[in-house]
Amino acid sequence: MKYINANEILPEMLIEELQKYVQTGYIYIPAKREQHKSWGELSGYRKELERRNKAIIAEHHRGVPMEELADKYCLSVYAIKKIIYQK
Repeated sequence: MKYINANEILPEMLIEELQKYVQTGYIYIPAKREQHKSWGELSGYRKELERRNKAIIAEHHRGVPMEELADKYCLSVYAIKKIIYQK
């Protein structure tokens, strides 16, 4: 997360109001609920994991052993089982 100096973006009266509550500290301002992005949505990592998991499931259905899948994808056998038996 990049920090921004409040003096650069907020009006002076708002800064003075905030200073009544916080002095020389950091304030986290969350996104509005309708603007919130779910985990991995911005980076595309969620879709990448979905593609990987579909490939793991398809390979397992073709008979590839879980131990081999774990080695190939650098995951534990337990993680492979979770992916295969999800839902």
